[in-house]
Parts: sequence; structure tokens; C-alpha cells
Amino acid sequence: MRQWQDRKAVGDTHERRVAAALRARGWTVHPCGQGTYPHAVREALRQTRSALRQFPDLIAARGSDLITIDAKDRMPSTHTDRYAISTDTVNAGLLFTAAHAPTPLYYVFGDLKVLTPAEIVHYAAHALRHHSGSFHLVRTEQAHPFDDVFGADGAATAA
Repeated sequence: MRQWQDRKAVGDTHERRVAAALRARGWTVHPCGQGTYPHAVREALRQTRSALRQFPDLIAARGSDLITIDAKDRMPSTHTDRYAISTDTVNAGLLFTAAHAPTPLYYVFGDLKVLTPAEIVHYAAHALRHHSGSFHLVRTEQAHPFDDVFGADGAATAA
């Protein structure tokens, strides 16, 4: 149980960081997904393979733009030049994107770089595969800078 608690703490911290970065760029951000459900619902979800387990962490709006975010950070011991994104997460992300088009889903990583589920599938098709097949491995250089996707920090543009 301790490993899950450690991963949850890292994930929660990263979600707050991503939400703050979006707010600094003029987005209104609200949590969604598993973290907003009561304990009993979270426990039931853990017992299933439902794509609801992979629901985005955040929803945000700026003007008429609406986006969803799945914040993905990694444990400090796992830093490499590749992102490892679970196949289940990417498959659920593709389903979410299709069901909720044109609302995009973005994965925001610990270095605040950004990819979409479709980009992960594309880049992983041309890259090293994880030996188990459980993860897509994508080189970090393939990801987009946060500011390129979500706009520059309001404090930086006001100066």
C-alpha cells in the first residue's frame, strides 16, 4: 500500500502544479476524475478495468476553449529520456477523445511537456517498445513545451 500512497502523493502534487500553471495562463481549472469521487467509488473503480479509471484529472476553460488534462508525473527514481505511459491509459485516452470530440485531452508530464494520446501512439509506433507491452515509451524530446500548447504565463507577458 505504501507504494500506491507514494505515487498518489507525487500525482496530487503534480496535479496542483499543472492547475496553477494553467491558472497563470488565464485558464479556469476544476478537478475531475477519480480524485473527486467518494472513497467507495474509488475503491470500486480499482476493482475494474473500466476506462473510467483513466478519466482526466482536470478540466479547464479559457473563453470558449475547453480542454482536459491528465497530469502524469513519475517517481523520482524513474527519470529517463523517455516517458512511459501505460497502454491502458492511452487506450482510455483515445476513447475519451473520440467520445468527447472536439474537446482535447492532453497529458502533461512532470517536466511540464505535453502530448496527446494520438501523438503517443504515433511516436511509440516508431520507437523502442517496453518489453512487457504494458507501456508506450516516447522520447521526451517529442513533447511540446507547455507554453506552446496553453499560452505564456500571464506574469511573464505582463512584464
